[in-house]
Amino acid sequence: MNRLEQQLQFILEIDKVKKIIRQTPLSDASRKENDAEHSWHIALMAYLLQEYAEEPVEVSKVMLMGLIHDLVEIDAGDTYAYDEEGAKTKDERERKAADHIFGMLPEDQGMYLKALWEEFEAYETAEAKYAHLLDNFQPLLLNDAAGGISWTEHQVKKSQIYKRNEKVEETSATIWKCMQDKIDKHIQAGHVLDE
Repeated sequence: MNRLEQQLQFILEIDKVKKIIRQTPLSDASRKENDAEHSWHIALMAYLLQEYAEEPVEVSKVMLMGLIHDLVEIDAGDTYAYDEEGAKTKDERERKAADHIFGMLPEDQGMYLKALWEEFEAYETAEAKYAHLLDNFQPLLLNDAAGGISWTEHQVKKSQIYKRNEKVEETSATIWKCMQDKIDKHIQAGHVLDE
């Protein structure tokens, strides 16, 4: 296969990300979003909210991270944020998927995108921390707009949300305060369990 054929094969393969349904509702609660919608939302948020990051970030890198971070779910499936059982095998499933999906590309592009995905997963650089913040903030925003429907459906606890977001404050104190306000609102409404 030549370079263009490999690239086109990858492009067609990643079209499948549109079929991965997440647990997060759209803001109007009409249906659940898919991974492609989630990734697009994060990429745009990366540009819009960069001023709230505590450290300067290379926004174009964060945008690309946002666009590719869930491609592994084509093979590995989506693991709900608060699914403790699914979390046990998530890393292994996603690493195998990353090898397959990014391995479809010409070597230079595949290695670059896989390294970017690995950087996101490692959660060490300013860009990875900011991308993770967005990855966590986006579903919280949608859940808030949709009346806490996903939190109610899954009986999510405040402690689970706080544990998942324990590093957000170091990345953006402003965004963390916004998230806390929204969580508190849903505790008061009975959509999030106060435990």
